[in-house]
Amino acid sequence: MRFLRQSLTGLFLMSLTLGMVIYAGAMVRDAIQARLAKEAHVPQARERVFAVTVVQAEPQTLSPVLTAFGQVQSRRTLEIRAAVAGTVIELSQDFEEGSRVEAGQVLARIDPANAQSALDRAKNDQLDAEAETRDAARALELARDELSATQEQAELRERAFQRQKELSTRGVVTDAAVETAELAASSARQAVVSRRQALAQAEARVDQAATTLARASIALAEAERRLADTVIRAGFSGTLDQVAVVEGGLVSLNEQLARLIDGDALEVAFRISTPQYARLLDAQGRLIPAPVQVTLDVYGVDLVTPGQISRDSAAVGEGQTGRLIFARIDQPRGLKPGDFVSVAVEEPPLERVVRLPSKALDSAGNVLVLDDDERLEALAVELLRRQGDDVLVRAPGLAGREVVAERTPLLGAGIKVRVLRPAEEAAVAAEVPDMVELSAERRARLVSFVEDNQALPADVRTRILTRLQDEKVPAQMVQRLESRMGG
Repeated sequence: MRFLRQSLTGLFLMSLTLGMVIYAGAMVRDAIQARLAKEAHVPQARERVFAVTVVQAEPQTLSPVLTAFGQVQSRRTLEIRAAVAGTVIELSQDFEEGSRVEAGQVLARIDPANAQSALDRAKNDQLDAEAETRDAARALELARDELSATQEQAELRERAFQRQKELSTRGVVTDAAVETAELAASSARQAVVSRRQALAQAEARVDQAATTLARASIALAEAERRLADTVIRAGFSGTLDQVAVVEGGLVSLNEQLARLIDGDALEVAFRISTPQYARLLDAQGRLIPAPVQVTLDVYGVDLVTPGQISRDSAAVGEGQTGRLIFARIDQPRGLKPGDFVSVAVEEPPLERVVRLPSKALDSAGNVLVLDDDERLEALAVELLRRQGDDVLVRAPGLAGREVVAERTPLLGAGIKVRVLRPAEEAAVAAEVPDMVELSAERRARLVSFVEDNQALPADVRTRILTRLQDEKVPAQMVQRLESRMGG
């Protein structure tokens, strides 16, 4: 009985399972047939719209800025060398590396014993030459007097001879007396010639004495100059560099003792390309005195000073290209010769140009502008200058149009766009530098690093320390300081 009940229960469950499987199969078949019989639904196509940021093209007169890098150097540099050889017996307290000296200040003295002896000998030689000049003048005067006396005697002898000749014609005197008078006149004439030779020798002696005196004067001046050369003075006000002498040291002739640099007469030398150089020429082909701005990056606090172009190099150096330009620095505060700086040169102004982001221009020289239907339109423009992340362009029909600020591969002519115009507040906020708050430990590390850095000028170090004491510090300055200290 029990077996029969369990058998019927199993048969019932099996029949129920089979029925459910058949019902499920029927449902799947009906679903497949309904799917196959249903018509395909095609969705309606819609045009894709891209969001773009646009800027207004406003023509204006702009002065492009040419950026280059150069090195600061002094326009006046003097090599202090020893004009005489000898022992350094005295050094100025300011004759050391980096000291400031004034024009005419005594820097060093070389033992003047030999130069003083030479000067004394030159003075004695001049005294001898002056004495010889006086003796020659007196001898010349005496020679002239002797010549005058001899000429008088010769005239008397000649008159006596003529008188004897007259008496001989009358037979008063003999021929022997006439011959004696003639011989006496001839001897007198010969004496005149001798005196003339003596006068010529006296005149030559005077000339020779004058020459000797001139040579003695030259030797005396040279000896005085050599004595003066034992005292080394500063040629102008400046700073000493490369000092290489000690008191008591022996220096040779023309040995370099130091260099004197005028820190107030600085200039910057920078190299630009030939096309950039051509833009700095006037109508006559001369270099214009364009204003420049010299910037030295000092741990986030830039030293900026104005200047002006003064000249260019006479020739292109071997293996070099472009042109080397020199610009005078008006206020070289904090700058030193050898500093590597950036130079911004203000070029002549360009009229009717539009400043756009550099990403708005493609490689073919086209920009995308917005038409009345908010679709993009390609417009060819003339690229005039590149200014950092911006470009200066010019094109007819560009004025007043809205230009796509940043092009992407998805954008092109005829595409429908949705315009995004950045708010003015966002633009103003972007100009404000990011400020950060420093913890006490971080602030202390930065202050310690700046105080220990002796390469910084005193005014720059004070300025940085003052900024570090503020509640909020520029993030750029903190980043530069930590990059240099390894933080």
